[in-house]
Amino acid sequence: MGIATFFSRIAGLVREQTFAYLFGAGIWTDAFNVAFRIPNLLRDLFAEGAMSAAFVPTFNSVLEKEGRQKAFKLTNLTFCAIFIVVGILTVLGIIFSPFIVSTLAPEFTSNPEKFEATVTMTRIMFPFLLAVSWAAIAMGMLNSLGEFFIPAVAPVFLNLSMIAAGWLICPIAKSYDYPAITGMAIGAMLGGLIQFAVQLPALFRHGYKFRWVLNFQDPGIQRIIKLIIPGTVGLAATQVNIAISTILATSQGDGAVSWLSYAFRVMQLPLGLFGVAVAQATLPVISRQAAGNDREAMSQTLASSLRLSSFINLFACFAILALAEPAVRILFQHGRFTPEDTLATALALRAYASGLLFFSLIKVMGPAFYTLDETKTPVIASISAVAVNIILNLALIKPLGYWGLALGTSIGAMVNAVILFYKLQHRLGSFNRFGLTAAMLKILAATSLSGLVMWQSFIRLAPIVASISASVSIDSLLNAIITMTLALIAGSLAITAVSTLLKIEEAGKAGEMLMRRLRRRKTAD
Repeated sequence: MGIATFFSRIAGLVREQTFAYLFGAGIWTDAFNVAFRIPNLLRDLFAEGAMSAAFVPTFNSVLEKEGRQKAFKLTNLTFCAIFIVVGILTVLGIIFSPFIVSTLAPEFTSNPEKFEATVTMTRIMFPFLLAVSWAAIAMGMLNSLGEFFIPAVAPVFLNLSMIAAGWLICPIAKSYDYPAITGMAIGAMLGGLIQFAVQLPALFRHGYKFRWVLNFQDPGIQRIIKLIIPGTVGLAATQVNIAISTILATSQGDGAVSWLSYAFRVMQLPLGLFGVAVAQATLPVISRQAAGNDREAMSQTLASSLRLSSFINLFACFAILALAEPAVRILFQHGRFTPEDTLATALALRAYASGLLFFSLIKVMGPAFYTLDETKTPVIASISAVAVNIILNLALIKPLGYWGLALGTSIGAMVNAVILFYKLQHRLGSFNRFGLTAAMLKILAATSLSGLVMWQSFIRLAPIVASISASVSIDSLLNAIITMTLALIAGSLAITAVSTLLKIEEAGKAGEMLMRRLRRRKTAD
């Protein structure tokens, strides 16, 4: 599953690079991002969010108590219920797309061509919601049956479909007098269908057969509906925040929505590769400890995971703060993506990176409450964070512009993490008995120093490498890659030395995690 996650994140990055190369960060990319965000809001709410979280424990319960055939019947009931409910939402979304777009991106109405393109792409991508809803149920079902690789690799096909669409479908769309980026919308819709379809053979191998059956009074469906409610409340608050952020971003001129989108994707890369890995490794352990009512062991495990996640993500945070501009340049400054886009995206990236630690801690602490059968605290934390985020967005947009939205998101994540941490200590006792505070201070010292070393190394090495590159005719992009690589090496050596001096155990654990992932990737290759 680690290999699949790795490829999914890399494919997502390549997708963004394709966007940057073909379309840059102008009006068409903004139009696509707004159009794609609309079904995505509902996807997070109904598909991969609350629905998935409600279906999996219900399916597992039926599977364990009543057998596989009863569990498969529940799956059919869920598939059919989703078809009706989400199908209606999809039809309504297609009909009312002009109203939805004008509400979410009111500034687009001043540009009829941009507005019409956004409406068209919204309509094309609304069926994506139904496809990924089914895909999420299939993923949860396969995981429950002990099948992990196929559902983990399925999202890769969404990214691959959009990458292929950029080079194959976009030229066709342009030849029919549609904006070329319309092809990306078609690619996203097809990618959602493929994401679901690639999981079907695995489901069939386990003996699953689809049957049309619809009964909203079924106890399993009733339980799913009951479990959806608290999750939906929390996620709805998040989606309100995203919607407001989008509205505010569209007011910042052409490119703002795209700059934020590119920056968020880069920030998600270390979070997805390592933050999620720590959370995934922690969850089964604390679940067993919670089931055995061993609160002391659970607290110790969480303290250890918090230290490891902090070490990895603080290092990534300071690396991004130091090297945001060359990183964005290397990743995206090709084709239509301009140097001005690089500077603007790097500014948003630094704002997002400031919250990287808190995003990672949420992923570790959030599931812990569910193992303790407590669903209220994560919902309260989420709503509180969203409220702070919205207030900050409104307050920061005028003095800071578009990147104030990214900063508001980071501060909102901090509020969420602080609430979870406080409540978790209330349930399990202070983590300080496992040396958490002392360890965090050491980690902060080591990672911040490494960031300073990377920043200074890049500044001092850049003119030297540029001079050498000029003498041997090395491309400017390769020049940037060499300089940033040297800066990263210098930062890595610095954090290794300081970690050894301060006896930071998490440095060794982080190194072991990285080597395991590299070995898995090599084995996969």
